[in-house]
Amino acid sequence: MSIAAIVNAEQARARAPRHRLTVADYHRMGDAGIFHEDDRVELVDGELFRMASIGSLHSGIVIRLESRFGAVAGDRYLVSTQNPIQIPPYSEPQPDLVLLRPRADTYCGSLPRPSEVLLLVEVADSSLEWDRDVKIPTYGRHGVIESWLVDLEHRTVTVFRDPAQDGYRSSVEVREGAVSPCCFKDVAITLGDLFG
Repeated sequence: MSIAAIVNAEQARARAPRHRLTVADYHRMGDAGIFHEDDRVELVDGELFRMASIGSLHSGIVIRLESRFGAVAGDRYLVSTQNPIQIPPYSEPQPDLVLLRPRADTYCGSLPRPSEVLLLVEVADSSLEWDRDVKIPTYGRHGVIESWLVDLEHRTVTVFRDPAQDGYRSSVEVREGAVSPCCFKDVAITLGDLFG
């Protein structure tokens, strides 16, 4: 009589060989009509993930950030909200807000790359663990010089700087006062105004 091993399905899935999608694969899938126009998915490290829905608080905070950064941008940077950045060959995430180096084509010719990102912001409520433990380290590994994680539940902004192979070497959680991007010290986001 043989005894069959009981295998945890999650462990079996984790050990199963996988095919990582490239950015080119992802775009071919979109061109082929595999995704519906309302599908909210993003490519991170070769895998497709469904994005969390956007509630009114999340949306309002993004609008406040966009308004504040946009009001003082001038010709120093471009503000991009909820648009993808490309991290070849395996990632095309969609951060909530990005400050980009100005480019003559305003990124019509190609999506921004990490070297063109001056600040990246993720706003998190139900997506806090995903943003903190997966997306933010991905940005750091690929050289995004500064990322912010706006935690709606705890009303904090965590600032990540000094990108490294495992994410970021430096992080500071700001609970009160104001925070400024390292590239633009004159642009302050007051937490009281941000969270209202």
